[in-house]
Amino acid sequence: MTDDTTVRSLVVEAGAAPERLDRVLARGFEDLSRARLQALARDGFVRCDDVEIRDPSRKVMGGSRIEVVVPAPAPAEPRGEALPLTVVHEDDDLIVIDKPAGLVVHPAAGHEDGTLVNRLIAHCGASLSGIGGVRRPGIVHRLDKDTSGLLVVAKNDLAHQGLSAQFADHGRSGALERAYLALVWGVPEPRAGTISASLARSRHNREKIAVVREGEGRHAVTHYRVEGLPGGDGLTALVRCRLETGRTHQIRVHLSHRGHPLLGDATYGAAFKTKAARLGEGPRVALTALGRQALHAAELGFLHPRTNERLRFESALPEDFSELLRALER
Repeated sequence: MTDDTTVRSLVVEAGAAPERLDRVLARGFEDLSRARLQALARDGFVRCDDVEIRDPSRKVMGGSRIEVVVPAPAPAEPRGEALPLTVVHEDDDLIVIDKPAGLVVHPAAGHEDGTLVNRLIAHCGASLSGIGGVRRPGIVHRLDKDTSGLLVVAKNDLAHQGLSAQFADHGRSGALERAYLALVWGVPEPRAGTISASLARSRHNREKIAVVREGEGRHAVTHYRVEGLPGGDGLTALVRCRLETGRTHQIRVHLSHRGHPLLGDATYGAAFKTKAARLGEGPRVALTALGRQALHAAELGFLHPRTNERLRFESALPEDFSELLRALER
């Protein structure tokens, strides 16, 4: 949790009738708008009696203790910055970007400038959709700062609505396709399968996501398949993951939960850091040079929101990821 983040709490009057969470919050925190409080709940920043509640309409009982984590407010509107963008596809409705590792998607506390949104504003001008909010114009999904790969952005309201619907459906209708490549410690068994485990913000560290009991968090499903065993010694595996849901840090948490965290993942793979000592000198140097989790959004497919044309894109592994893979295979 950053120094700019505050934690606020209230206790609902004992014996009070059940009432919607957002109404209780709006009455208890009059300096925050109801819309802001609803957004905080949906983003996982509200807990009731130590249980995360993401539905602002959920009823809370008298005597309940409610805790709200309030991130520091960001400036109202990001500015355009004419910085490099790798454009894979662009038309009047949308733009597909191959995002490098290290690039933050949208401005937030501590990352006000140099984000993908700043670059898109300069590149696209006034055409970006505003549906995603002033701070996230056109953004319908995102990648972690240190995850590389493909990301689609809407340039108008029609595209934003159409793409958002596909991402909300998570490909159940067959329209959306997202595949990631990850280098993990060990070899998952079975070598192809599905990880279904609900996720929520950790009770101990609000910047981390944790697996929780069903019903306490958000349903999350990852399908995986082992693609290769670089080095052939079973110490690492290249895994292809397909998302059925799109939760924060989903692949990283799910694979770590199974005992196979991503190489270079300081957040969810810290306990495996000593395993690097078992690697040869070349792989150790390459892993240090990577300096991030070995995760790449390699494939992205969807229906064009205006023409209904099927679009599909592939992104080659970035050089730092490729060098680590080559070093492991030598």
